[in-house]
Amino acid sequence: MNTQNGSTGRSVTRRDFVKATAAIVGAAGAVGIAPSVIARTAHAAGSDEIKVALIGCGGRGTGAAVDSLHASPRIRIWALSDVFQDRMDQAHAGLTNISESVPEECVKRVSVPKERMFLGFDAYKEAINSGVDMVILAQIPHFRAAHFEAAINAGKHVFMEKPVGVDPFQMRQVIAAGAIADQKKLGVVTGTQRRHEQCYLEAMKRIQDGAIGKVLNASVYWNQGGLWSHERRAEWSDLEYQMRNWLYYTWLSGDHIVEQHVHNIDVMNWVMGSVPTKVTGMGGRQVRTEPLFGHINDHFALQYEYPNGVVGQSFCRQIPGCVDRVEEVVTGTEGRMVTSSGRAEITGKSPWRFSGQQNSPYRQEHIDLIKSIEAGKPLNEAKQIAESTLTAIMGRMAAYTGQEVTWDFAMNKSKLKLGPERYEFGPSLAVDEVAMPGRTKLI
Repeated sequence: MNTQNGSTGRSVTRRDFVKATAAIVGAAGAVGIAPSVIARTAHAAGSDEIKVALIGCGGRGTGAAVDSLHASPRIRIWALSDVFQDRMDQAHAGLTNISESVPEECVKRVSVPKERMFLGFDAYKEAINSGVDMVILAQIPHFRAAHFEAAINAGKHVFMEKPVGVDPFQMRQVIAAGAIADQKKLGVVTGTQRRHEQCYLEAMKRIQDGAIGKVLNASVYWNQGGLWSHERRAEWSDLEYQMRNWLYYTWLSGDHIVEQHVHNIDVMNWVMGSVPTKVTGMGGRQVRTEPLFGHINDHFALQYEYPNGVVGQSFCRQIPGCVDRVEEVVTGTEGRMVTSSGRAEITGKSPWRFSGQQNSPYRQEHIDLIKSIEAGKPLNEAKQIAESTLTAIMGRMAAYTGQEVTWDFAMNKSKLKLGPERYEFGPSLAVDEVAMPGRTKLI
């Protein structure tokens, strides 16, 4: 299918999109320039500023930019990029108008003239190459792996939101780029804020120290009501409509098990100290059946098996009128741990409840990234979040098909690549069929 850049009219293929910046490193190598010369470090000795480009100007992206401004007085928001002009305009207004969340001191460090507001599917390249040291990647999840690869190839430090993609192909892409980030000593932190939340950090240390004995089982939950949606406007093409309602299309969001429940699944992997070997389970589309809700499921129930034989259970639901539950429960031979946002508690042989102080984990993850860069020991969470995202993708694949999905298959053998071959506002873009276990093929 042909697609077209929304601002320039130039056609952009997915292959171009994924590989666009690889030529930068290749061309340098051809003339004998070492990758380390290309790789810029944001914390060069004597530097006063860390210039940041925000790529993806929705609510989460704007929030991440605000958190970054609060994290260090050296941060300066330097460039914006998005596929939609109105999103960019809203983000710019939110970052440049003094408010309770964006005080004057932060507003003074937002320097984004119109010439550094880049529009279109390939605008991320312009933002990356606009003289910045770091990028915040918060565009719709489908595009995140390509943006990450481009940023690392260009030698930029990265904060990227979760999930970091929607299919196995993209997870391989993220892991490969993450390995290059290690070589270039680039910092990479992702939006799995539980990894930076004090109550979780203390709870995990206690588990590792044996506070609940040997782990026997983990059950993780994100059960809640519905989320936002947008009615179609006459001027929107199929692609724009799907992107405006990206939550409800697997090729854009990964389905809610990937887009949202990845937080809890990441905690499960953290507890287990490994990725699962396989998963089976089920899911369906029982309540959100109108075309407004695309084609994703509204519930999943899965069972993961880990290398030591321990079972992890995963439950997520987005159905109004039901009991909400967002937490992780870990049972061991000598106790039980329950964690959720702002809360951690152990019962059993070594009872404990978190009662300390903690910063906002959304802000703390930016603080940790910047401090690690300044210390010359940059964090790199790329492989960790790619593995947790793939764990969620495996669960979706199992529920969609009714088949057992192994880690080896998903990581090494799956040929699944989601999305159109080209991105263009104009031509029709069909919605994939609703997945039907026993009929949908495992690819």
